Amino acid sequence: MFNKLIANLLPYFPEKFVWLFSKSYIAGESVEDALKVSKELNKQGIMVTLDVLGEFINTLDEAEDNKNQYLELIELSEKNKIDGNYSVKPTMFGLLIDKEICYKKIREIVIKAVEYNNFIRVDMEDSQCVDMEIKLFRKLKNEFPDNVGLVFQSYMKRTLDDLKSLMDIHSEESPLNYRLCKGIYVESPEVAYKKYEDVNNHFLEDIEFMLKNDIYSGIATHDKPLVEGAYKLIEKYNVPKEKYEFQMLYGVTPALRKSIVDKGHRMRVYVPFGKEWFGYSTRRLKENPKMASLIIKAIFFKG
Repeated sequence: MFNKLIANLLPYFPEKFVWLFSKSYIAGESVEDALKVSKELNKQGIMVTLDVLGEFINTLDEAEDNKNQYLELIELSEKNKIDGNYSVKPTMFGLLIDKEICYKKIREIVIKAVEYNNFIRVDMEDSQCVDMEIKLFRKLKNEFPDNVGLVFQSYMKRTLDDLKSLMDIHSEESPLNYRLCKGIYVESPEVAYKKYEDVNNHFLEDIEFMLKNDIYSGIATHDKPLVEGAYKLIEKYNVPKEKYEFQMLYGVTPALRKSIVDKGHRMRVYVPFGKEWFGYSTRRLKENPKMASLIIKAIFFKG
């Protein structure tokens, strides 16, 4: 109850107050901030995926501005020889306003990435977006078979069926490339699993489907039991290291992250940045009130 109260009140707090918590998990406001963090991670043998913060926009002018930010990001990242790729949220480009305009703007970003033989991952958002984002991914995958991937969320009851439904565009020459995470959006029990054990069980079920079907797998978790479960599946199916990677959020469970890297597995860290960090932080806290206790610790023990 206390956590939920703090999470609901946080949007009304001064930004400097919220930043005490957020600075551990967000690279900063500028591209330069993100590149600095990315270089440090690269030095540790860790790949990155760069993400400009912002979602659920209200105008298509915002979509155009967001597209231009990504084009600049790709240019600067490649110039700085960052070992990383890029994640995009379709609602940031107008998915809920005009699906075709959204597609065209993301396509421009993919074209820019293709110039450098790089990769764009389409993030999965809340349940209202899932069908539209799968359709958008199919369209991009058809034109750019080696340069786009998609995210799935194990707490969604439909995920395994969605994975199976996309096997028609999977091939040995251009395999599907997915990131699987648990999911953070608040969803109804009709569409999403709510219990920790159910979400974890389906995470491993989904990962097993991906690994045994030669789908490139981004195993995105900070949960040690899931990491251990993934190790067993990798061994069971004798998956070569170039066919999967572990993924984590910037600033989260660094000790577990290091242990995975030390075992010789590939690791990619999601590096979010941008001027919309305040909205990102407060939304995430409302979606996951348990994180509120971390704010209190950040204020009284870190800052």
